[in-house]
Amino acid sequence: MADKKKIPGAAKDSSKSNKTVDLQNIEMPFVKQNYVLMVVGVVLIFLGYILMIGGGSKDPNVFSPALFDFQRLTLSPLLILAGFVVEIVAIMRKPKVQE
Repeated sequence: MADKKKIPGAAKDSSKSNKTVDLQNIEMPFVKQNYVLMVVGVVLIFLGYILMIGGGSKDPNVFSPALFDFQRLTLSPLLILAGFVVEIVAIMRKPKVQE
């Protein structure tokens, strides 16, 4: 009985349930730099979709070669891909520890 082990999920002592949480020592998962990178990623994705718009013809019987230009086939997918890469980096980046 001298060795008491703490069992996860076991009932806790009622005297310990009245603890206050020190909000100053809570570590946030994201810092300002993460949020800035997230906004940049969303802007890149949005810009890529905006550049993909258009290139069609008013008359369905007339072919428009503007549909297959550099902006729609190469530039906009690269911007969208870059936006998703920036989003992944923004989420995965850990804040530097300040001492």
